[in-house]
Amino acid sequence: MIEFLSLKDVNNEMALELKEAANRVIDSGWYISGNELGSFEKKFAEYCCVKHCLGVANGLDALILTIRAWKELGKLKDGDEVLVPANTYIASVLAITENNLKPVLVEPEEKTFNLNPELLKQHLTARTKAILPVHLYGQLADMPKICQFAKEHNLLVLEDSAQSHGASIDGKRAGSWGDASGFSFYPGKNLGALGDAGAITTNDDQLADVLMSLRNYGSKQKYKNDFVGVNSRLDEIQAAFLSVKLKYLDDQTARRRKVANQYLAGLKNTLVQVPHVVRQEQHVWHLFVVRTTHREKLQTYLKESGIQTLIHYPIPPHKQQAYKEFNSMSLPLTEKIHEEVLSLPIGPTMSQIDVETVISRINSFRA
Repeated sequence: MIEFLSLKDVNNEMALELKEAANRVIDSGWYISGNELGSFEKKFAEYCCVKHCLGVANGLDALILTIRAWKELGKLKDGDEVLVPANTYIASVLAITENNLKPVLVEPEEKTFNLNPELLKQHLTARTKAILPVHLYGQLADMPKICQFAKEHNLLVLEDSAQSHGASIDGKRAGSWGDASGFSFYPGKNLGALGDAGAITTNDDQLADVLMSLRNYGSKQKYKNDFVGVNSRLDEIQAAFLSVKLKYLDDQTARRRKVANQYLAGLKNTLVQVPHVVRQEQHVWHLFVVRTTHREKLQTYLKESGIQTLIHYPIPPHKQQAYKEFNSMSLPLTEKIHEEVLSLPIGPTMSQIDVETVISRINSFRA
């Protein structure tokens, strides 16, 4: 079986260092909000070229808390509208509605799957206050155009960088384009913890100050609560693991790109549409997502060939029962994408033989 992604193999490459990090935390006797967290936050802020990184419990909390902090600062209020790609994972939309704001779903660019900056203006209203671009599958959205639009219309920009650790445009990395950014370190991410974990990056001192409180019960000083906060802290052992894994991120990204480039060069079946890459540095290949009108047949065929694939994501947010108020919306491109996408195996430990096998089997597929 060719696994979609072997986390065991990924972590085995640094297993000794991970075990040493775990032992260091266990022996320290300090397990929440200690030196390991501070060390990782500093390293990841430097990696993203921003002033602040704040570890939180997961990627969804990173988005929710950032919007919540802007509300506390008076920059957003209930009912404000946030432009967000319609074809994103539901977490991007949940972060908006959790804060009593209104998601305005925008169709993506067909080639890149990312938010289409050319469509932003037609969704702009007097209540539009923010844009939440998602760097889907590991490729940065067109942040120069999106940020320019935001600047012209005085909008906040919150990047959803959950899948794009290390991706860049002209040397400017994910997490440093917007007013703030939310990252996920879910185990399957390019930079993945060994459990749930997330972080917020920003250059805004005031925002970082509020977030420091919000993630810790609304408190910076014990038993003194300035906000109605939550418990969303990146614990010491996950921070220690992430510090280890951050050292390997760029090398693993290079290996992902090698696999992706082999796919791009080798996949010749006209029934299968390969991803469009704007530029090499802009994509870190969290996922390699093809499109086909024969998805069910292709997935079954690959499974029978011993190749594991996944679908990211089968149902768009506006068709979910959770958002039944949006179920009647017509977003034809988004719906078409969700009906056709299929994610192929990709990862930094994938062998040359496995890549060639996937290519060969897909090229042999007939509907």
